[in-house]
Amino acid sequence: MTTAGPADLLRRLCDGTAARLAGAELRERVARVRADLDAPLRVAVAGAVSSGKSTLVNALLGLPVAPVDAGECTFVVTQYEYGQDDGRITIELTDGTAAHSRLLPGHRLPADLGVDVARIRRLRVTLNLPSLRTVTIIDTPGMNTVTAVNERAARSMLFGSGDEDDRAQAMIYVLRYVQKFDDTTLADFRRLTDASGMSCVNTLAVLGQIDRRGDEEDPWPTARRLAAGGYRDLRTSVFDVVPVIGLLAETARARPLDGEEIAALSRLAELDEDDLEDYLLDMEDFRTAPDLPVPAGVRHRLVERLHRYGIRVAVDALRRGEAADAASLTALLLQRSGYASAGRAATGSVAAGLTHFARRADQLKALDAVTRLRRIARTPALGSDRATLDALAAQLDENRPIATALGGLRIFTAAEALGRGTLVLSEEMTAELLRLARHDDPAEQFGLAAGASRQDVAAAATAATTRWRTLAMMNEGRTAGHRARDVLTVLEDVVIAALEEDSGPAAAAAGDPLPPVRVDSAAIEVLRAAPLVPADDKRALELLLAGTELATQLGAPPGAPRAEVAGYAAALGARFRVLTHRPISLRQRRAAETLCDAYEAIWARYHQDGAS
Repeated sequence: MTTAGPADLLRRLCDGTAARLAGAELRERVARVRADLDAPLRVAVAGAVSSGKSTLVNALLGLPVAPVDAGECTFVVTQYEYGQDDGRITIELTDGTAAHSRLLPGHRLPADLGVDVARIRRLRVTLNLPSLRTVTIIDTPGMNTVTAVNERAARSMLFGSGDEDDRAQAMIYVLRYVQKFDDTTLADFRRLTDASGMSCVNTLAVLGQIDRRGDEEDPWPTARRLAAGGYRDLRTSVFDVVPVIGLLAETARARPLDGEEIAALSRLAELDEDDLEDYLLDMEDFRTAPDLPVPAGVRHRLVERLHRYGIRVAVDALRRGEAADAASLTALLLQRSGYASAGRAATGSVAAGLTHFARRADQLKALDAVTRLRRIARTPALGSDRATLDALAAQLDENRPIATALGGLRIFTAAEALGRGTLVLSEEMTAELLRLARHDDPAEQFGLAAGASRQDVAAAATAATTRWRTLAMMNEGRTAGHRARDVLTVLEDVVIAALEEDSGPAAAAAGDPLPPVRVDSAAIEVLRAAPLVPADDKRALELLLAGTELATQLGAPPGAPRAEVAGYAAALGARFRVLTHRPISLRQRRAAETLCDAYEAIWARYHQDGAS
């Protein structure tokens, strides 16, 4: 049986809520939330003016669409989305109307849009790019120098405001290259992510223009150290901090060098190394020197497209014979740009960050949908609509998530709480939570070596459950306790999954049904009658009474292998152990302890059998 994901559960909630609402405006707002669950993830690229945002947007798209020079289009929010009408521009105006235009040949935005910039709310550019089927890219103006109207539009796109529901669901923030992250930079960035509703699960910080320090022939060692330090400082606010030479990435991906430019680089490669290096010390000298064997206009283009570091990389490759043709030179420039990680690394580059967003798109859209639905649920309403909105709020209550099956959001929710300071953790548990949020591979999630066995993963997850269970108990009834319980649930699922995989199909087929255990029915009835016992736990108690074999008593598939049964028992024991720390009567506490002892005895017996 396939478990519904968070987006599926929210689709059903939206459908049911919209069907019961009488007000057309409320129905439309819920319908927009529902539609966005099926739409591509909206990823905004933000940053200060001249930080390299538009250059990075072009690299992301693989087309030279976004203007990198000052012009009308650099002052408006521009959304690049998938569509078969390649090159269509929809100009959305602040008065609710729209105008239309088209990209210029070569996929370039026109310098003149034919509309007063102050009247433009947003541009929507349709591109027939397969990559945009899953991710919509939004280029935002520099947040510090746009007009008041368009700064509001950019902030609305990022943060959401009023009843607008088109805010970004993830963000790539381009930081100017600095020698260190000072306290002001860190504080400004944290304020930005807090205001925008972003967190370490949906924010990637990009350290751009790392090649612009003229005193370093190779900028990468310093850039990597700075990025690593930036991540240590910002790890509760960002998924990763990655360095990139956006100009090289744009040149390689969006507008490769032409024959004239490659020929010019070949002529430069024939010069004396020291002589050429002297010219490259000052870009203005390189552009204007009368005695270089390359036309000044071509040299100007090389500076615009490669700058000093890129020219050095290309010339050195040509001298060593490492770039035999345009394709190999383009591949080298892309590699030296840092745009993509070596191999299929999960972190460390822009491409890895974008893959992270795309892979988690359903979860990130679900997080956004939950936020918007909570806002809708707080809308003033009367009569049946008030009752419907109250029911919606109850489904989304912070202390009672929409369903236990929304487990895919649990780690994200805990990571957000960590960033906002409502979940305070030790260094060990902070690192543990962030690994769970950043990685998909179980070994990486627990800091284990690549290829670690399922037994090692299960052992690491089991050890982690002790820490998180203690934290949950110490903060019972508080936000920190709820978030710790979220993480604990995920860890218990990891243990069960590892034990299930370890048992394998052959073991499951060969295992005979285990006999049911005798249970203290009086203790179960005491707990079933207790108001503080959650409904899911009461259903587990009913299974324990009604099951005809041990597996079904624990909610496992009939005939499940012993190791799997042990995992279910361990998870249930952990769930019911929480009851012993709640404000319940002595009789109820003793009943819970009796039940926990039974579950833990099952785990101890069959865990040993499964391991032998």
